[in-house]
Amino acid sequence: MALKLGAYTACLHDRTLPEALDILKENGLTSVEVNTGGFIPSPHCPVDLLLSSATAREEYLEAFADRGMELTGLNCNGNPLNPLPGVGPKHADDLRRTIRLAGMLGVKHVVTMSGTPGSDPDAKYPSWVVNPWDGVYMDVLDYQWGVAVEFWKEIDALARENDVRVAVEMHPHNLVFSPVTLKRLVDEGGLTNVGAEMDPSHLMWQGMDVVACIKWLGPLVFHAAAKDAVLCPGADIRGVLDTSFTRVPADAPGKVPTGYGFWCNAWPENPAWKFVAVGLGNDVPFWTEFLRALAEIDPGMAVNIEHEDAAYSRTEGLALAAKNLHSAAAAF
Repeated sequence: MALKLGAYTACLHDRTLPEALDILKENGLTSVEVNTGGFIPSPHCPVDLLLSSATAREEYLEAFADRGMELTGLNCNGNPLNPLPGVGPKHADDLRRTIRLAGMLGVKHVVTMSGTPGSDPDAKYPSWVVNPWDGVYMDVLDYQWGVAVEFWKEIDALARENDVRVAVEMHPHNLVFSPVTLKRLVDEGGLTNVGAEMDPSHLMWQGMDVVACIKWLGPLVFHAAAKDAVLCPGADIRGVLDTSFTRVPADAPGKVPTGYGFWCNAWPENPAWKFVAVGLGNDVPFWTEFLRALAEIDPGMAVNIEHEDAAYSRTEGLALAAKNLHSAAAAF
């Protein structure tokens, strides 16, 4: 069995699902991941309709099968532990609904993030502790891990009930942002159906050895993203924990929502790091080793391109990433 190479269709949100699938097919990709809620809308997955209609689910899956493609993941990235009433509860509900839908569709993997609670029971905003050298932050982390473990026990049970595995993207600004924190969540919760989505880009800019991370996690790696990152000259003075972002106006076109009344900020002009198309931050031989390490865990794992390189259009960047990913796969 060979790795399933594909793409996450969020970068093609301005196309219909059939149009997006045709673009993937043109690039030799057969695995597909679609968004179902959380931070961003779900133009390629009518969640309510699919939850309510077996006929709609059959017709939906036919759109993939007719093109020789497979729906390998539902993506519901968000912050389900956010104390803001317009964010956390909605993202948590989106995740539960996504797990139920995955079970109905026969899709085995749901991708999401662990989330970040507030610092204490009365906190209004989420609080991400990066370096708890000050003892007070150990109290914050103790509280946050208590909240997270209880939530993820519930999610794990729901996933098990629906024969689904939840793959957590190890993303900074989340309680789980590294292999060590991912394993802590699994171990403290006694989780059976929660593991890692191996998105290497966020590990890259934190300075981790991606292949070593894959081997260390082993069978806890359920699903993967092909997404590259590169450190920039700005890292010389900013470091990788830079906070020099600026606000995007509320009336700006194309702003990316993160919750009611909140959206993504603008990056600094001279960033410490940035996302690039697969092969531009790390060369094809690196990606061959990446794929080889994943195949040793599960030779049929889905590896879906996530295109977020602002230097290329949605289709150009996807095509470049697909070309380099295919070259990497051909080398092992």
